[in-house]
Amino acid sequence: MPTMNGHQLTLKDLQPGDEARVLRCSGDGAVFQRLCEMGFVEGAPLRMVRYAPFGDPVEVELSHYHLSLRKAEAGMIEVERRAGEG
Repeated sequence: MPTMNGHQLTLKDLQPGDEARVLRCSGDGAVFQRLCEMGFVEGAPLRMVRYAPFGDPVEVELSHYHLSLRKAEAGMIEVERRAGEG
């Protein structure tokens, strides 16, 4: 399992420019369904684009489109850095 400081690596842990792939989404109900509908499904490649000036929201590129998520939502998406990323 990829970890960062003893916990599962999530989308909110990535730095701008990092590339990763989705392992799974946690949570339940409407938020979970919304994340899946937006394309955050197992194996989907993504790239962290940037954080807003105060750190929230975050912008990611997923399937050639850009999405903004709250940092709390980004923390529900477990990821694995793609080969060659730190």
